[in-house]
Amino acid sequence: MQYSFANRIEDLKPSAIREMLKVTSGQGVISFAAGNPAGDSISSADILRLAEEILTENPMAALQYSITEGYTPLRDFLRLDLKRRWNIGTQEDDLIITAGAQQVMDLCTKALCNEGDTIICEEPSFIGALNAFRSYGVRLAGVPVDENGMDMQALEARLKTCKNVRFIYTIPNFQNPTGVCLSMERRRQMYALAQKYNCLILEDNPYGDIRFSGEDIPCIKSLDTDGRVIYAGSFSKVVSPGLRVGYCLAAAPLIARFTACKQVSDVHTGILNQMICHRFVTELDFTAHLKRIRAIYKGKAEWMQNCADRFLPQGVTYHPVSGGMFLWVTMPPEIDVAALCAALVKRGVAAVPGNTFYTDLTRRTDSIRLNYATPTAEEIEIGLEILGNTIREFMR
Repeated sequence: MQYSFANRIEDLKPSAIREMLKVTSGQGVISFAAGNPAGDSISSADILRLAEEILTENPMAALQYSITEGYTPLRDFLRLDLKRRWNIGTQEDDLIITAGAQQVMDLCTKALCNEGDTIICEEPSFIGALNAFRSYGVRLAGVPVDENGMDMQALEARLKTCKNVRFIYTIPNFQNPTGVCLSMERRRQMYALAQKYNCLILEDNPYGDIRFSGEDIPCIKSLDTDGRVIYAGSFSKVVSPGLRVGYCLAAAPLIARFTACKQVSDVHTGILNQMICHRFVTELDFTAHLKRIRAIYKGKAEWMQNCADRFLPQGVTYHPVSGGMFLWVTMPPEIDVAALCAALVKRGVAAVPGNTFYTDLTRRTDSIRLNYATPTAEEIEIGLEILGNTIREFMR
């Protein structure tokens, strides 16, 4: 039979990254394409032990239905921990546990936006968030990113001209895909602009815990005096992405609406997974764990940048990183990036073309995103040499 779909998803495309992973998985391809954390950063033995203890000691607490807001001990821990480490959260805020930080994007859009409303986002930006926004029929207004994050003059121009702006979406720390950080000055400017034009800010911070050099920059949420900032966090990069445990800290009236929306989506995030995360961060030495995984990322990032310096031809540039998981590599304008990525797959290397991360998927870009977390050091070296040789062929 012929199927008819909702107008709001008629033009929604599957994630190009997920589709690429289906094509390249299990074929001996060196993948720089995934958003996966480093495999050796996941303490699988600890997770197995904690799961066994939970299911042995109190199985029904983990296997029955529970409250939508999330596992209470984990919520209590997060309130204290977010205040201690990031100085965020007030008496007027509440917190909900979500199925990864990705669900925060979905809940925000579902609860706050009507079809035709506008969401302002960095350009380029995280494809998972962009697709979540697109699925509700909103308009996406992109703002350019430079080495200090979102351009504030361009942001204000968008706020002046776009209709029904519901929120500004930003990844301020080690932005996906560019790896840049929003400067403290611009964080203050963004908050002031949100106040001036009366809109919300959705601050997505999945990479803040994996800074491996330099000083932490205060969260935008730490500036929040009027319940304007929605903060999204995640255990995916510091415990396990497969557990799908994220969280959202925001003004209590917003969390109440998000809770109602979540009840019709999945009732609650898996309680066993929440209990594992809670025990992981409270019973293990979580500070030592973070130190260990930061060292892993630091080594991989420095090695990829070393290989880029050795193998990539003159005219190819990248933004140096001090945290996160990605290197944003920009080609000379004569390079057809889509054709380059297709040629790389045939040579056993997968990379993501930059247009994937833009509001207009047909836009031509000169950049590709490389993940240094997932491949081994040997794969990084081999893959960067193949990338460099392929670029030289395209330049000729």
